[in-house]
Amino acid sequence: MRGLLDAIFPKTLKYRLFTAFFLLILLPFSLLNIYNYQKVEGLMQEKISEQSHEQLEIMNRTLEDVISIAFKTYVLLGQDTMISEILTSPEKQDKFINKKEIENRFKSINNSFFMYTPFVYYTILDLIGNVYTSYLPNTPLNYSHILAEEHFKNLLASDKPYYWVTDDENYVARDISQSPYLLSLYSPLKDANYQTYGVARVSIDYSYWFTNMTRSAPDHQDYFIINHSSEIVAQSSKNSILSAFSVKEIIKTNGTGNFVDSESKVMVNYIYIPSLDWFLVNSVPMDVLFNEMNSLKKQYFTTYLLFTATFILITFVISQKMTLPLYQLQKKMRAVVDNNFKGKLSEDKYTGEILVLTRTYNQMLDDMQVLIQKLKAEERQKEAVRFQMLLSQMNPHFLLNTLNIIKWLALRKEVPEISEISISLGKLLETSLNSEKDLIFLQEEFELVEAYIVIQRYKDDRNVEIIYEIEEGLEFALIPKLSIEPLFENAYIHGLNGQKQAGFIHLRIHSADQYLFIEVIDNGVGIQEAMKNNRKRQRKGIGLNNIQERLKLLFKDSSTFDIESNESGTSVRFKIPLLISTPYIEEGQTDVEGNHC
Repeated sequence: MRGLLDAIFPKTLKYRLFTAFFLLILLPFSLLNIYNYQKVEGLMQEKISEQSHEQLEIMNRTLEDVISIAFKTYVLLGQDTMISEILTSPEKQDKFINKKEIENRFKSINNSFFMYTPFVYYTILDLIGNVYTSYLPNTPLNYSHILAEEHFKNLLASDKPYYWVTDDENYVARDISQSPYLLSLYSPLKDANYQTYGVARVSIDYSYWFTNMTRSAPDHQDYFIINHSSEIVAQSSKNSILSAFSVKEIIKTNGTGNFVDSESKVMVNYIYIPSLDWFLVNSVPMDVLFNEMNSLKKQYFTTYLLFTATFILITFVISQKMTLPLYQLQKKMRAVVDNNFKGKLSEDKYTGEILVLTRTYNQMLDDMQVLIQKLKAEERQKEAVRFQMLLSQMNPHFLLNTLNIIKWLALRKEVPEISEISISLGKLLETSLNSEKDLIFLQEEFELVEAYIVIQRYKDDRNVEIIYEIEEGLEFALIPKLSIEPLFENAYIHGLNGQKQAGFIHLRIHSADQYLFIEVIDNGVGIQEAMKNNRKRQRKGIGLNNIQERLKLLFKDSSTFDIESNESGTSVRFKIPLLISTPYIEEGQTDVEGNHC
């Protein structure tokens, strides 16, 4: 992790300047340019997609108009009395005259609706054996064969007024129409009594129409008509290709939309024609679509990189000019440090900010020399104080040895009271002299309390009841040394002093939530009354302050110290973390650290 941070944030100022320039200016600006170009490309793609959809909508409306006119043509054929008379009574005049009159009617209808556009073909059959067409057939006309065609048979067998056939096989002569299929409307012709007297077929050469519609389209765009069977019904160019993925995506949506075929690298736009179950499709190659944009992008980024490289070079030159004096100054500073700060830097070779830095460094060296002298003097003073402290401990040790002598003399003279007092006082004195231990076992502190009670009972004959309420298993809980004994001392000296009624001191110790709770309660006169009785020494004296300060030093915010006092007595309680350490190794253990709770 540190290696990664060093790579990202170099140590030298020169490379830090370059890194800052790269991360804060160059990289964000480059990402912003890329984002803006992608945004522009997206807008261009959206705009071209909208234009393609408009073109497809125009083609769709044109095709719907052609289909609508074809349907209107069928209506006119059914309403034409001349045609109905010829179909119902062909024997009234020569059949060639009948054929001529019907063909003229076809031409007049075609000219009025389709404006001389030769891509609509008419076929009419009566029920007697005559067939009339507006085109030159691919094969000689045969009434029985035509009437036996699948679509005519289905029309006569059903009661539908009409139906469309999108894949009607082309029956027109090949020199007139090269399309493989036609779009045909099949419908019966009925009289006023709804009796069928003939059938009509109006066919549209949609390939011819499609070619005319896409003739003016740009060379790089391709148009297709596909059906729901994934077949390409028509295409604007023989070389046009629509991938299987694109066909699948178009049919899957069953509606109108656009997408980008990443494999073929084309943008596909399409609309759905519900009446024919067809899709009109437009395909635009992406390289053609963004040709000008890619050229502009290449030119822009080439210029941008050249300017960036020039700027980086200038930045390196400027940073080198600025950091070289700093590097030299750093080398000389290191030499001064190796020489124990006894040398100064020369101020003759530098100017400007470097000169100010050099002067400041020299001033710092002078100040450091003064501080070093002060630290040495303070260290000598501390050693002298420590020596005096060690010397001052000689008297308490002598006192402890003297107590031991008194104890043995009392035992020898058979004065057990003096011996017991000497032992108790020795325990208290020995514990106070041991400066190496801050925490002791609860049972050791309890022994100090007992020792103090022994001395206090010999001092006066007051009837003070001592009540212990200690939770089992806390014998080896660690507590601050001399933290409970001073509380008993304060209760004896101040709380129960001068009290007429029988007094008691209640020690309560328990644990909860990984904390040790210690409380000392007495039924004395309370703090306020004690202060009145003894103006020279307040209830919350040096002993209580000492305990409170030591708890803060040892446990910080993990400890609390509270005092509650009223006319019926005083309660002093404190809370510390529960720490248990048994002084022996249990079976299966190699140390006592595992006993920490």
